[in-house]
Amino acid sequence: MAMRMSERRAPVPAAPGEGLRAAGVTVRFGGLTAVDGAGLTAPPGAVTGLLGPDGAGKTTLCDVICGLRRPAFGSVRLDGADLLGRSPGEVARRGVARTFHRPPPPRGRSARRTLRDAVQAAAEAEVARREIAGRDRLDARRRRRDALARTGETADALLDRLGIAEFAAHRAGAVPPEVARLAELAGALAARPRALVLDEPSTGLGEAAARSLEVLLRDLAAEGLAVVLVERDLERVLGVCDTVHVLSRGRVVACGPPAEVRCDRFVRTACAG
Repeated sequence: MAMRMSERRAPVPAAPGEGLRAAGVTVRFGGLTAVDGAGLTAPPGAVTGLLGPDGAGKTTLCDVICGLRRPAFGSVRLDGADLLGRSPGEVARRGVARTFHRPPPPRGRSARRTLRDAVQAAAEAEVARREIAGRDRLDARRRRRDALARTGETADALLDRLGIAEFAAHRAGAVPPEVARLAELAGALAARPRALVLDEPSTGLGEAAARSLEVLLRDLAAEGLAVVLVERDLERVLGVCDTVHVLSRGRVVACGPPAEVRCDRFVRTACAG
C-alpha cells in the first residue's frame, strides 16, 4: 500500500536553541548494563540518526530521553533545560514527542474514536498546556478558545500532510498498520514539539511511503525541529540524516556524517549485529 505525503503544510513551530542533548547515560537491569555511558546531540534544524542492531540499547536510551526510564547516571537536556527525573508527561510538555517501534494498539474508547478525533485530541492537549497571553484574563481565555476551535483544522492538515486524510473518519482501532503508524506520527506533530524522537518509524511501511517519510523528516528539520531517527540499517539513513550515532552493546562506537560512518569497517560489523 503506497502512500504519498501531501505538500500541504501543517503548522510546526521552529525550535530555536541548543536542541536535545543526552550525555553519559547508563542504564542497568540487575547485573546487565543495557546502556553504558551513551549519549547524542540532536540540534534543531537537523535529522540525527541513532543506529545499531537489536539489543544495542537504542530504545532504552530513547526511554531515558522521554522520561520512561530513570538512568543510573547521565543527563538529558532540551535547549539547556534539565529533563532528567521528570515524568513522561512533563517531558512532553517541555517539548519532546516520541513515536514507538511497536506502538501499543488503541483500546477501549481510544480504539473507537476516529483518526481525526485522535489527532485533534493531541492538538487540544497542546493548546490546553500552552501559555497564551492576552490583554487581560478574559482576552487570554478568548484566545485559548479560538486556538481550541482551530484544532480540527490542525488535525486535517496533519492527516493530509502524511497522506492519510482518506482515513480521517475511520476508527483508530480498525485502520491498516501502515496507516496507524503514520497517524501516531501525526499525533506527535500535533503536540508542536521542539524535539521529535522516532523509533524505527519506517517499520511496516511500503517502499513509497518510506521514501515519502524521508522527505517529510527533512522538511520537518528545515522547519526547525530537532529530529532523532532510530534505525537498525545504516543504508536507510544515508540520504536523511546529517549526523549518525552508532550504538553497539550500549556504547556509542562512532559518530559523524553518514557517508563517513558508512566507511568504518567496525560500524558495518556492529550494524550487522
